[in-house]
Amino acid sequence: MAKNILITGANGNLGAATVKKFLDEGHKVIAVDHSGTHLGFAASHDNFELKSVDLTNETAVEDFMEEAVELFGSIDGALLLAGGFAMGDIAATDGPALKKMYALNFETAYYAARILFQHMLDNGYGRLVFIGARPALKPEQGKGVLAYALSKSLLFELAGLLNASAKGKNVVASVVVPSTIDTPINRQSMPDANPDNWVKPEQIADLLAFICSDKGDAIREPVYKVYNMA
Repeated sequence: MAKNILITGANGNLGAATVKKFLDEGHKVIAVDHSGTHLGFAASHDNFELKSVDLTNETAVEDFMEEAVELFGSIDGALLLAGGFAMGDIAATDGPALKKMYALNFETAYYAARILFQHMLDNGYGRLVFIGARPALKPEQGKGVLAYALSKSLLFELAGLLNASAKGKNVVASVVVPSTIDTPINRQSMPDANPDNWVKPEQIADLLAFICSDKGDAIREPVYKVYNMA
């Protein structure tokens, strides 16, 4: 059955692969990003809408989500892929650096989830997906990316709180945790690594499609660790 799927961070490598996957499966896709330079393949698709929204602006997000619900009737799945990355241990991580990661990785997800979670409860169905990070789970990996790891760790807590609030309802918050994603930027920054060990954006997109499908309907409180061999 075709569903209405909202995807933030849609113009990134993972976002574009996810947009393609859901369009190929016949769903309606509401893509959110500042531009669509990687989304040319979808521009003329009847089931595709691209919206520019400042996801760190709570009022802008609230207005957009209300508009999206009114326009499409329901949002069945929300894939909150927007985020950012920064290096830095605790000595290098001052207040502004911490707040930047908090805004990019937590606020962008929280403001959208806050509106959509209640909408999904009212509808009796919904899937919220957050993108976690392995450094948020493994301190040895997180100590050199402190602000990034801390901001991502909050998404696990948020998902747990939402699932507790939705107990007995068909509304589920999931966290997908990739290792290194095979992107041009990562290949350039790690030329000596073997990208065959990394996770392809298309593999994550397949998982996201499963989460939003009837096949994943019985799963609750999930954390998906998508590490491949990395």
